[in-house]
Amino acid sequence: MRKSWILPLLTLVAATLGVTATGETSASAAPNTPVRLMPLGDSITWGVGSSTGNGYRASLWDALAADGHPVDFVGTVRGGSMSDPDNEGHSGYRIDQIAALTDASLTRYRPNVVTLHIGTNDLNGNYQPSTAADRLRSLVNQVTAAAPDATVLVASLVVSTSGSEEQYRAAYNQATRQIVSDAQAAGKHVAFVDMSSLTTADLADALHPNNAGYQKMAAAFHRGVQAADSAGWLKNPAPAPARVQSGIAGKCMDVSGAGTANGTAVQTWSCGDGANQYWSAYTDGTLRSMGKCLDAAGGAVANGTKTQLWTCHGGANQVWQPYNGGYRNPASGRCLDVPGSSTADGVQLQLWDCHGGTNQKWTTLTAG
Repeated sequence: MRKSWILPLLTLVAATLGVTATGETSASAAPNTPVRLMPLGDSITWGVGSSTGNGYRASLWDALAADGHPVDFVGTVRGGSMSDPDNEGHSGYRIDQIAALTDASLTRYRPNVVTLHIGTNDLNGNYQPSTAADRLRSLVNQVTAAAPDATVLVASLVVSTSGSEEQYRAAYNQATRQIVSDAQAAGKHVAFVDMSSLTTADLADALHPNNAGYQKMAAAFHRGVQAADSAGWLKNPAPAPARVQSGIAGKCMDVSGAGTANGTAVQTWSCGDGANQYWSAYTDGTLRSMGKCLDAAGGAVANGTKTQLWTCHGGANQVWQPYNGGYRNPASGRCLDVPGSSTADGVQLQLWDCHGGTNQKWTTLTAG
């Protein structure tokens, strides 16, 4: 562990974590804590420019495993020759495009570490560069809301030889530091990872690191995880999302058409393996899929109130408590119910007086 880099980070987070500049905490670090890590970003996250397609990911995976962490990288795409190639790196994507997919991916995989390097395409493409930092701030807030138990490591943008990017990069990186500082002041586990060790000699082309550059990125992210662990931030991953099967045989809780728009029906459907049948139980009592919450429509409490997917907002109509083998909404006192015990696909779920019938039973199934 390189103390010269870690001590400034620990000093920065001391106000919110109560740690000292020497890294002491009230609870000792746990080097064997499982790491479920989502590499999030654009083509640099995916690994363009590296000879293996692994980018920084393989070296980071190896370093974390060597520390004693059971490691699992997660994401909807796969790339590179490494044995665990899952990631959320999308070539050519801007900040807003990553934001559009982030909620669904985070609720699907529930990482306890997110490594974020994003903004290159905004600056290089001259896409509203004056507000790029505002979009990054919004994205960081989005990530911490969707994965409240995760440590989020936000990297500065690596050097480039693109005149378009370089005219904006220094200001963007400075703004990134402030975004991280503000997030920490709000009590969030967000840290800045400095990528300034990369030089133009570490580039494979105008924008992407070569193997040596990716090694430096991996080392920087590794130090970030170590510092977060020493600060007491690294927690066991949340339970993995799972299918929720109805007491009606063969039917699962399903987001209609895998939609993400507010008001999308939550229904029963024959059990499959789509992301729209995977649900996560959060500590605030919400059940989440596709980046949004199971919601009693309009905050209504009457029998027959339909359920839907809606942006999570902390309202009482989005709280679901385990009850008698099912789920009960405490605001209404009513249970999550399959109308008429129907066995058809596409039946929208509702609130109904709790009675313990099979159409109000719900069983969590393991992934796979």
